[in-house]
Amino acid sequence: MKVLRSPEYTVEGHDWETRYAATSDGLQMAYVDEGSGPVVLMLHGEPSWGYLWRHCVPVFLEAGFRVVVPDLIGFGRSDKPAEVEDYTYARHVEWVRSVLFDALDLQDVTLLCQDWGGLIGIRLAMEHPDRFARICAANTGLPDGQHRLPEEWWRFRDFVARTEDLPVGFLVSAAVVDPMPPEVVAAYDAPFPDATYKAGARAFPDLIPQDPDNPATPDNQRAWRVLEQWDKPFLCAFSDSDPITRGGDRPFHSRVPGTMGQPHTTIEGAGHFLQEDKGAELAQVVVDWVAKLA
Repeated sequence: MKVLRSPEYTVEGHDWETRYAATSDGLQMAYVDEGSGPVVLMLHGEPSWGYLWRHCVPVFLEAGFRVVVPDLIGFGRSDKPAEVEDYTYARHVEWVRSVLFDALDLQDVTLLCQDWGGLIGIRLAMEHPDRFARICAANTGLPDGQHRLPEEWWRFRDFVARTEDLPVGFLVSAAVVDPMPPEVVAAYDAPFPDATYKAGARAFPDLIPQDPDNPATPDNQRAWRVLEQWDKPFLCAFSDSDPITRGGDRPFHSRVPGTMGQPHTTIEGAGHFLQEDKGAELAQVVVDWVAKLA
């Protein structure tokens, strides 16, 4: 496996120390680990990196949490296998598992996840439920091979399939409500100096199980069987302006016991990347929720 590492870069607003830990197959995963107290784990998705959570981190630190924010393999400052075929759903789950549990030994985790952060994080929680105390799902889901995603997603998928040099910053900016300043667009582009670094971003769309033959379908169906017994707190905090995940909270409400009686909310004025539009508000929702559960 040919592996790339992005040249060093700095971006305004993401000033926390970058740490590294090895995955089970030796790749280096970058992550932020700040503060002390109960652990909140924030997992990003496609095609962003940990920078996406920069508006959330200060809110959690002020509230006394330990904040852990990894860059998924293929993104941010983490190692980037160079071929699309190097990436599988199962590998992503294992890469995250090995760093969070083998290297960091995280326990009693509050998971806050969006986009692929949920596909990976919720799967991981169902495979290791003893490690997690609660889950907040924000604009995400756990596809099980039974349903086709919306047409808006297919347009995105087709664009990714035909565009080798993905305009990462542009894609993020197209999925928010408030216009992003040029320096923020540049920050999303920073980990990807050219097309060779973008295999991970190009791989993600076709890894989503949308039919019974997808390699990840059996694993996600097993995860759903656990999720249907999950009685720990499960909060949905979806945004009001995301055509891709709109309605994606309904399966959680109808199938997950832990959603019962929780203060589910809709984050108004936010697009797919609600952390970019309303990050501090999202973090405060989770802080208040955890405080009420204490």
